[in-house]
Amino acid sequence: MPIHIVDHPLVHDALMELRDVRTPAPEFRRAANRISVLLAAEALKDVPSQAATVTTPLGPANGLVVRGDVVVIPVLRAGLGMLDAVLELLPSARVGHIGLQRDEATAIASKYYTKLPRNLADSFVLMIDPMLATGGSAVAAIDLIKAAGARAIRMICIVAAPEGVALVQQHHPDVEVYTPVVDRELDAHKYIVPGLGDFGDRLYGTT
Repeated sequence: MPIHIVDHPLVHDALMELRDVRTPAPEFRRAANRISVLLAAEALKDVPSQAATVTTPLGPANGLVVRGDVVVIPVLRAGLGMLDAVLELLPSARVGHIGLQRDEATAIASKYYTKLPRNLADSFVLMIDPMLATGGSAVAAIDLIKAAGARAIRMICIVAAPEGVALVQQHHPDVEVYTPVVDRELDAHKYIVPGLGDFGDRLYGTT
């Protein structure tokens, strides 16, 4: 599985704000949006496009336009915090949703909601989930996306753990993952260390 470490300084500046325990929810949301735009731009750099010509006030101009069908799939609920940023880049993208609940005792993910667009076989699918911890939720979500027919899948996450990267690599070596950092480890409660805490709780102020 290709793991792409995104090392842009603006990505890491936003990441440090997200990590900081003193960052309140409004600033956390803004930093999440900033980093998501940058990560999505990197993951979408090989999105299908084609040559086109438009007319400017001074004459014709040649360039590229996105022509492929792009589908964005956030993993609920934390993935919703990244969705608007991706849609700023691609307003025409179709959107699906996958709801997974992690059992706090076993860390096993169970599905509670799935709604995916049709005809994914020729789509460029971008799965968004801010935390790649154990990898259980990511693997379960990718299983569902592939079962719906998708073949070209990318994933972006804000923080990853070695355990999660290894599990996705084991089950889905064809899925490319874009992240700014692979942190040290998971703790006894399956939280990424040093990580940034519970992304969803900090995003929505439910800590």
